Amino acid sequence: QVQPVESGGGLVQAGGSLRLSCAASGRTFNSYAMGWFRQAPGKEREFVAAINWSGSWTYYADSVKGRFSISRDNVKNMVYLQMNSLKPEDTAVYYCNAGSGRSWTPRPPSDFASWGQGTQVTVSS
Repeated sequence: QVQPVESGGGLVQAGGSLRLSCAASGRTFNSYAMGWFRQAPGKEREFVAAINWSGSWTYYADSVKGRFSISRDNVKNMVYLQMNSLKPEDTAVYYCNAGSGRSWTPRPPSDFASWGQGTQVTVSS
């Protein structure tokens, strides 16, 4: 079981950058793909990016492609989301979560059994 704890959010101006971190406890961390999601006020939680167990494969939502980069460090049990060229519409609470196996299988956020507290990202215009 992987338990995620997100950090690194904050307030940034449009065009700026932030790096989010996800500390994933559990000795089987490197057996799971990991994903980032976000939830803006009044909106449903949505997929942002995913990475497979080894870091050799990544996938992004169209809205962040070319601006965000997901990576992982299996020695430190960490997943990162580098966010560049931030826009006000990126404002949301960001969450990470583990997939069901080594490869990422797309599934709706409602399918995940639990979530961490997330980290708030606010982008001012």
